[in-house]
Amino acid sequence: MKVVIDTNVLVSAIWLRNGAPAKIISMMLTGRLTPCYDYRIINEYREVLMRPKFKFSHGEVDALLDYIRIEGVSVLAEPVDTEFTDEADKKFYEVARQCNAKLITGNLKHFPSDPTVFSVGDFLKKYY
Repeated sequence: MKVVIDTNVLVSAIWLRNGAPAKIISMMLTGRLTPCYDYRIINEYREVLMRPKFKFSHGEVDALLDYIRIEGVSVLAEPVDTEFTDEADKKFYEVARQCNAKLITGNLKHFPSDPTVFSVGDFLKKYY
């Protein structure tokens, strides 16, 4: 199953290794989920995960991003006309639409009401 994973899910997964977001990443790393991305998403992942406040291992971040780039699906997404409260989130929605993928986020309110946009908990209830 193709998915687009919002950055907040990656942060939470690394932060709390036994939490629900970590289950999403585990599903990805075991091949049950195929991540979809574009250059904007990879750039955001790197920028956020490398912030000093998180103190994440550079090697761990590099390994995760390498996995996503190698095993995932890279696209050039078509823009959408939908308005977003946070325009920085639009790229995730655009890539999900382009890939016909599920979008998994910790911030449902940042995205339009769409049956392909899931909170971590709702996604796990349905697909775990």
